[in-house]
Amino acid sequence: MADTTPLPGSVLVALQDREDAEELAEQLEDQGYEPCTVGRNPLSGGSEDTDWVIEVHTGPHGGPAALDQPHLDALAQDYDGSTRAG
Repeated sequence: MADTTPLPGSVLVALQDREDAEELAEQLEDQGYEPCTVGRNPLSGGSEDTDWVIEVHTGPHGGPAALDQPHLDALAQDYDGSTRAG
């Protein structure tokens, strides 16, 4: 389960909709990011409009996903989401 504090080098991508989070996680995996774990934001309190978080550790280059935060942020913005790097 994704936490609200990303591990060093990882990136959390927060989106409002679960289907969007699952779709984006699949896109990221297709681009070579791994792992792309989808989970609820534990700080959301379990409400229906909760944020969904994709935790991404490694970029397609094999290095930390945080090196690709501008790209991940642009993708998140396509879904009205945001990112946070560790």
